[in-house]
Amino acid sequence: MSEQKYLHLNNGLKMPILGYGTWMASEEEITVAVNEALEIGYRHIDTAPVYLNEKAIGNVLQEWLSAGKVKRSSLFVTTKLPPPGNKPDLVESTLRKSLADLQLDYVDLYLIHTPFTVMLDENGEFKRYEDGTIMVDPSTDHAAIWKEMEGLVAKGLAKSIGISNFNLQQIERLRKHCTIQPQVLQIEYHIYLQQPELIEYCKASDIAITAYSPLGSKGVGALNKMVGVERELPDLLEVPEVKQIAKKYHKSAAQVLLRWIVEKGLSVIPKSTNSKRMRENKDIFDFKLSPEEIEQLNKLDANVRVVDFAFFKGVEKHPEFPF
Repeated sequence: MSEQKYLHLNNGLKMPILGYGTWMASEEEITVAVNEALEIGYRHIDTAPVYLNEKAIGNVLQEWLSAGKVKRSSLFVTTKLPPPGNKPDLVESTLRKSLADLQLDYVDLYLIHTPFTVMLDENGEFKRYEDGTIMVDPSTDHAAIWKEMEGLVAKGLAKSIGISNFNLQQIERLRKHCTIQPQVLQIEYHIYLQQPELIEYCKASDIAITAYSPLGSKGVGALNKMVGVERELPDLLEVPEVKQIAKKYHKSAAQVLLRWIVEKGLSVIPKSTNSKRMRENKDIFDFKLSPEEIEQLNKLDANVRVVDFAFFKGVEKHPEFPF
């Protein structure tokens, strides 16, 4: 398998450019899949409390660490402050809960998962109105939350900190209040959603970018249907230009899509629970796209967002909703 590559963060640490995403996989699936990912050689694991699988991932990591099959220093584990935790007084306790579930002393990267805040009921479920829409908490204060995030670094609970799903204006505003600049921005990024202005801003500001849903996300369609949202989602693996390039290099369409992203200097966290595809997704460092092919894929940008949070019906009413 090809050598793993890294992105260098603005705090001097490095992050594997290719990671393993764990969204929308049950505890049973993820137990098998993370074991497989570690066997294949993935060392960057991305999770979050809202994925409901931190405990299962923690069990696998603990097995590997206690057996001496992997060193903690060679792992890069990312988790996130969930939307209900976007309050200064909840930041540290929420991370400590994640650390307990992951059975780790620290995470390598802690992200604010969304710029908006939602409310929880007494059962720990999202609080909803009678029509099923989610109740938002409009009092979100990014600067106050970030100050607590910086405190996590001082306490050794997180090596690096960053943000996810923030738009350019929100990042610009947040950076005016930072002692520690965000190390990473995690966003949806693929051939149909390229966000050039945001990418350019982050590169100029020395903020590394992680692309989620780099191959699209078929599971989002199922989530949307659950809340009554019918929406046609693109199948990025069937795009003719992608298939043509894949055929030329004897690679899969997914490999071409991932290669296109890493050649732009972004990290990427594809998710699959299929062993063959997991191996394919990691095997993207033995070929290179030509400038003409990169430009051909660049031209496919259609500003089509797959993860628009429609499955969180009501969050679009939050004053910090980013889209």
